[in-house]
Amino acid sequence: MAGNRKPGQMNQDETQKATGHALIQSLLPTLDSSPGVYRMLDADSRVLYVGKARNLRARVSNYARPSGHSGRITRMIRETASMMFLTTRTETEALLLEQNLIKQLKPRYNVLLRDDKSFPNILVTKDHDFAQIVKHRGAKKRKGSYYGPFAGAGAVNRTLNQLQKVFLLRNCSDSMFAGRTRPCLLYQIKRCSAPCTGEISKADYAASVADAERFLQGRSTQVQETLGAEMAAASEAMEFERAAALRDRIRALTQVQSAQGVNPRTTPEADVIALHMEGGQACVQVFFIRANQNWGNRDFYPRAGAEVSEAEVLEAFLGQFYDTKDPARLILLSHPIENADLMEQALGDKLGRKVEVAVPQRGEKAELVENAARNARESLGRKMSESATQARLLAGVQEAFGLERVPQRIEVYDNSHIMGTNAVGAMIVAGPDGFMKSQYRKFNIKGDDLTPGDDFGMMKEVLTRRLTRLLKEDPDGTNGLWPDLLLIDGGAGQVSAVQSILEEMGVGDLPMAGVAKGVDRDHGKEEFHRPGRSPFALRMNDPVLYFIQRLRDEAHRFAIGTHRAKRAKAVSATPLDEIPGVGATRKRALLAHFGSAKAVSRAGLSDLKAVDGISDAMAETIYAHFHETG
Repeated sequence: MAGNRKPGQMNQDETQKATGHALIQSLLPTLDSSPGVYRMLDADSRVLYVGKARNLRARVSNYARPSGHSGRITRMIRETASMMFLTTRTETEALLLEQNLIKQLKPRYNVLLRDDKSFPNILVTKDHDFAQIVKHRGAKKRKGSYYGPFAGAGAVNRTLNQLQKVFLLRNCSDSMFAGRTRPCLLYQIKRCSAPCTGEISKADYAASVADAERFLQGRSTQVQETLGAEMAAASEAMEFERAAALRDRIRALTQVQSAQGVNPRTTPEADVIALHMEGGQACVQVFFIRANQNWGNRDFYPRAGAEVSEAEVLEAFLGQFYDTKDPARLILLSHPIENADLMEQALGDKLGRKVEVAVPQRGEKAELVENAARNARESLGRKMSESATQARLLAGVQEAFGLERVPQRIEVYDNSHIMGTNAVGAMIVAGPDGFMKSQYRKFNIKGDDLTPGDDFGMMKEVLTRRLTRLLKEDPDGTNGLWPDLLLIDGGAGQVSAVQSILEEMGVGDLPMAGVAKGVDRDHGKEEFHRPGRSPFALRMNDPVLYFIQRLRDEAHRFAIGTHRAKRAKAVSATPLDEIPGVGATRKRALLAHFGSAKAVSRAGLSDLKAVDGISDAMAETIYAHFHETG
């Protein structure tokens, strides 16, 4: 059969054995000119790279050439042992699929966005007669108007604080609103108009809501003019107290605008995205311009490399960044990208209207991009300085604990409880880039047989669950999920107990140490315990000592915060939480109607059926829950 093969064509066994250029060349006859996505895999079937193509055959044939590649691409081709292909109907589908696969698989040779948190919005609710103005993060399920995104919680909180001063809108929950019999403190300090007790009419409150929305839509001049006219009229009528209150509201409105920094005059809506690359590292700055207002900025540090172009980094960033976020109508970039037309189409389809991607050369838009680029340059400089310091500290940890290599992942564990109640375990992670907060984990202690306050038992449960997961997800340690050093808060007893857990799980060689305070429990006199070794201490002014203290304190902070959140949730729990079928929406409706869970428990069946959103069957379920017989 070999004599019937075309020159250069391999049989199936030879294809499986071939790697690199030879393998890729052998796959070309199986490809056509369709758009699609390809994956390059190594000998262990780990994905090395995910790419898209307008023409799969043409794109993959580039890799079959033995020369003309950068060092990064050459290494990737050399490691390629197999490839996978998926054709799509359009080039846009290929672009979207590529970015989805990159986020899921995190291939080594792709540009990867490592920090992809959601951004907060301001929500003006529309499911109540008296609208509520609150910070909102996550899916936009509640009925209302959403304004954002804001770069962070701080930007939202500052704006909300000032908007409360200006428009006196409520931020209390619907159940609290329904239960008020007299105005709360916010009314006394002129932060709310107290619609809950009828201090303002429905029409006047609706007018304030409309003014607030006009401001959030960028029509602040109209709002200021209205308030100015009202202040002048009050002054003429010698209503000086009302005039002074209006003056304070105008002043607060001015503070909101000044706090937002430089506001563009001719750019009502845009995402300004600028990239700076240096020393194989990249920083992307994103500024959010909405309603002619600067709503803050956020910096990102995608995983790139010295040989990756600005166009490749920016295009990958856009695809991954907007995977879970709505784009602005205008996206201003510091560098052109290769597939701007595809990106515009993909983002436009997502938003449901036209999206423009542009690289401005002059005017206000160019100034906005230059400002973002300057921030990216400065942020990357600070990051690189911090990384150099972090590298020295990690090298110091290696020396102090006698590790085989500089640790890339340190896991620190702590527990928190009050007399055994609401017990939680916490794990924080640190590495070359500092605290890796996306890797933090919390553990609700589930052990029913634990004695209240049994810290050893709690630590055993936490570590057993953690190690069981690691053994399942990364059994051979090739995915980088295993810690190079495990730190616990405790002395010789805790270290001995943890070592027995590690040996029981078959990972007794995992580097581990306990951090214990000295005899007088002072900061700076910590002792470090390792299995089978004498305890040791670091000198008082050693930077490595301060670093380990920060790690332990961060674990303690995270554990305490997790415990408090669990305790607060338990305190705020109501009997309604125990009723099957009563979720957040029905719970809110019941509390708004009756005022309290106790009142719900005493309500008659006919009263329960009268609540909006509560069906007859659900009313009978609720009634039966509180009136069980027998």
